[in-house]
Amino acid sequence: MSTKNMNVEKITELFSRDLIVINMGLEVFADTLKKEGGRVLPMDWRPPAGGNEKLSSLLKRLGR
Repeated sequence: MSTKNMNVEKITELFSRDLIVINMGLEVFADTLKKEGGRVLPMDWRPPAGGNEKLSSLLKRLGR
């Protein structure tokens, strides 16, 4: 059996199970999954310092 076939088998096995999707962001994505019967674990994540690179760099220096 080739490596390529093994990867397909693993993917097939993965999608034959009930999945829990971690959603970090768009609520519409989570809502769509829920409507289709999927299980969604919402995660409220935002980039450090609101995405401001200068503030993020300063926080890294402070060890935060």
